[in-house]
Amino acid sequence: MLLFISLLILSFPSTPHSLNQEGLFLQRVKLALTDPTHQLTSWDNRDSTPCDWYGIQCDPSTHRVISVDLSNSQLAGSFPTFLCRLPNLTSIFLFNNSISGSLPAQISDCQNLESLDLSQNLLVGTIPESLSELKNLKFLNLAANNLTGEIPVKFGEFKNLEILLLAGNFLNGTIPSQLSNISTLQHLILAYNPFQPSQIPTQLANLTNLKELWLADCRLFGPIPPVLSRLTRLENLDLSDNWLTGSIPSSFSEFKSIVQIELFNNSLSGSLSVGFSNLTTLRRIDVSMNQLAGSIPNDLCELELESLNLFENRLEGKLPESISKSPNLYELKLFNNKLTGELPSQLGLNSPLKSFDVSYNNFSGGIPKTLCAKGELQDLILIHNSFSGKIPDNLGKCYSLGRARLRNNQLSGAVPVEFWGLPGVYLIDLIDNSLSGYVSNKISSAQNLSVLLLSNNKFSGKIPGEIGVLGNLIEFSASNNMFNGSIPDNFVKLNLLNRLVLDNNELSGGFPSGIQGLQSLNELNLANNKLSGEIPAEIGDFPVLNYLDLSGNRFSGKIPLELQKLKLNMLNLSNNLLSGDIPPLFAKDMYKNSFVGNPGLCNDLDGLCPRDRGAKQLSYSWILILIFTFSGLVFIAGVGWFYFKFRNFKKNSKKVVTILKWRSFHKLDFSEFEIANYLNEDNVIGSGASGKVYKVVLSNGETVAVKKLRGPTKKYDDANADSDSNKGEFEAEVETLGNIRHKNIVRLWCCCNTGDCKILVYEYMPNGSLGDLLHSTKSGLLDWKTRYKIALDAAEGLSYLHHDCVPPIVHRDVKSNNILLDEEFGARVADFGVAKVVHGVNKRIESMSMIAGSCGYIAPEYAYTLRVNEKSDIYSFGVVILELVTGKLPIDPQFGEKDLVKWVYTTLDQKGVDHVIDSKLDSVYKNEICRVLDVGLRCTNSLPINRPSMRRVVKFLQEIANVEKKSKSSKKDGTLSPYYYEEACDEV
Repeated sequence: MLLFISLLILSFPSTPHSLNQEGLFLQRVKLALTDPTHQLTSWDNRDSTPCDWYGIQCDPSTHRVISVDLSNSQLAGSFPTFLCRLPNLTSIFLFNNSISGSLPAQISDCQNLESLDLSQNLLVGTIPESLSELKNLKFLNLAANNLTGEIPVKFGEFKNLEILLLAGNFLNGTIPSQLSNISTLQHLILAYNPFQPSQIPTQLANLTNLKELWLADCRLFGPIPPVLSRLTRLENLDLSDNWLTGSIPSSFSEFKSIVQIELFNNSLSGSLSVGFSNLTTLRRIDVSMNQLAGSIPNDLCELELESLNLFENRLEGKLPESISKSPNLYELKLFNNKLTGELPSQLGLNSPLKSFDVSYNNFSGGIPKTLCAKGELQDLILIHNSFSGKIPDNLGKCYSLGRARLRNNQLSGAVPVEFWGLPGVYLIDLIDNSLSGYVSNKISSAQNLSVLLLSNNKFSGKIPGEIGVLGNLIEFSASNNMFNGSIPDNFVKLNLLNRLVLDNNELSGGFPSGIQGLQSLNELNLANNKLSGEIPAEIGDFPVLNYLDLSGNRFSGKIPLELQKLKLNMLNLSNNLLSGDIPPLFAKDMYKNSFVGNPGLCNDLDGLCPRDRGAKQLSYSWILILIFTFSGLVFIAGVGWFYFKFRNFKKNSKKVVTILKWRSFHKLDFSEFEIANYLNEDNVIGSGASGKVYKVVLSNGETVAVKKLRGPTKKYDDANADSDSNKGEFEAEVETLGNIRHKNIVRLWCCCNTGDCKILVYEYMPNGSLGDLLHSTKSGLLDWKTRYKIALDAAEGLSYLHHDCVPPIVHRDVKSNNILLDEEFGARVADFGVAKVVHGVNKRIESMSMIAGSCGYIAPEYAYTLRVNEKSDIYSFGVVILELVTGKLPIDPQFGEKDLVKWVYTTLDQKGVDHVIDSKLDSVYKNEICRVLDVGLRCTNSLPINRPSMRRVVKFLQEIANVEKKSKSSKKDGTLSPYYYEEACDEV
């Protein structure tokens, strides 16, 4: 012992002897930890006690250390067992650090410990059962680590434990019934662990002091035990994301104090026939995304609810009138059911209703006039029902309204004049109704309006020029109406407009002058009107236009050669009065139908080009002589060319294997042989683990990118997959890109596979990858507007994969280097070599045999469980957003042992947002940058269920660009509100 004390003193030569023993122990703790941000600098002070040190709290009378709180300090290393040498220590808080390794059994030496928080660290291994020896322990939080194994059965021996949090680990086994022996337990939170499939232990009903039971995503099946009704103090019951069946037990009505029930995303079946009359304190109920049937109970609607979420079930019948009496109801979501009848006539009269969504039901009758009676309604979503009658005049005074989605109903009559000019509305969707009348010029007051959808109605009159002053407008769709007059001149000022769809109306006149101002236009559809004049050459300068339909009009003159500069997916100029030559790029079979119905056009494809009169006077004999002579020369030249090419081809056959299996996905005007001739080292523009990428400039002037995979391609196979899903990287890329079309997914023109040689031909992206550009000396080219556009483009591409592909596709390697940029910095998602199709009810690919992805982008749960679904892509995309905001690499030596995600979280907490945002970005966009940063933080949430879907990410990003000053509404359930207030950075 004497030797130990001597060594201890020698290890701190600079520390004066006045420092007490507890200070010496704490300095040993510091030696065991890595402190990259120097948070523990004060631990070198020469005070007699450590009571003034960072994170240390002492008893005011004895000056003994009773608490150590080093949360959010970026500390790394193993758990410092020297803390247990502090005899009076009652609390250890090490939340959100990088404490790694396993928990030592010696932690039981902290005998006086009452609170232990090691959540959000990097702990691995099993939970030591010796923790149960801490008889005074009341609070134990080990959530969001990488712990494995079973929950120790000995935990049932805790005598004073009140809170047990083990959520977000990789615990297996089953939930031990012995936990029911902890009579003092008030909060039991075991959610998001891959337990063995099991039923809810009925013994948990013995925890009569329990206030919160959170068992989300615990692989629970079977019915909800009726005996849980004995938990009479329960306030929060969350059984979401399991495989529960049966109905909600009627005995639940015995819960006197339950505040919240969450049963969403289960496989519950049966009805909602529950006796709710005794749940007098119930305020929020969420049983969404189940298979519940039957009607909505009246006694449920008689409660003083704040939020009622029953969406995505099989509920039928009417919405009880009693719901309109609830004085606190702010959220009512019933979409995707089979509900019928009329809505309660006084719905919203007594409630501060903010969010109301009854989409995809069979509701009928009129829209209640009282929905916005309290003036707080923000979301009104009624799509795909059978509502009829007029839009209530009262909604024209609902100044809080942000989204009004009324499409696919039977609404008729004129829209209230004031409704057009609501100052806060940013989305008006009235598609597929029978609405009539004019669009009021008061629409100029709707300065936040970004999406205006009026198609398939009976609107008439002129399109008001006031729409041209809506600077935030992204989409205006009004096809299939009866609008007349000309296109307003000031439409050219809409420099954010992405879609302009006005087909099938009665518009006349020509294009307004100055149309070059529509630089953001991606789709222009003016088909089937009475428009005339010439097609402006300036359209060819639109950088992102890929859909152009001007068919069925009276356009005349020549087709501008400038249109050849466009990268079009769709071109239709048919049925006009155009004349002259078809531009050379369009004089191909693939564009043949784009020009029919223009008798004045010279179309060599049909042999209709008018000939010169002088040429007609030439004798046919001379013509025949010239033809035969020319043919002979061509034949001789062709034989010589063929011989030369054949010899050259044989010479290069050692470099490029003869292409036997050529497959194209688009109409091409180049051959496999032309591609093969350019695959040499002079044309290499990139190289990776799978092969090389070549830039090939074809004889027709087009540039393509060619990926040549080297040797046998790597396989990322499911451990239990059948033979059909054992695809190599080449097969995965072809299968994915060959079947999908989207403006933000890189196009695969064609491919070939000879077995030994595998080649993929893509569209060429001149600005390379986002990663290469962002982290190079050229990063100055990426101002904030460009970075935002890249984020939105990439999000739309991923959203298409997740939500619009059938079945959905998980990319599995989302990163900045796999986001390619065209000449206008438009983004396209690329590299699908490890992509997977998502099958199954839970949309998971279970048990991948190896991790696919890149360091710094891999979601925490994927790295340890090898389970992957779309949430893994969302995490990776969140890292890309953080790259765009910070300008930093996902892994950087300056982060120490952390990655970019943890660096952002800790820097925000300790230094503020100014130390996170890339200094090269203009501070005028600071609020917008902070909002995008907030989206990135949500995408990188450590719990997959809390990450938004890609569809919602797209919605969030779109709203950010169009909502400048909004009062921030409360954040509920970790979801992002559609409104943002101007001091956005204060909330990040």
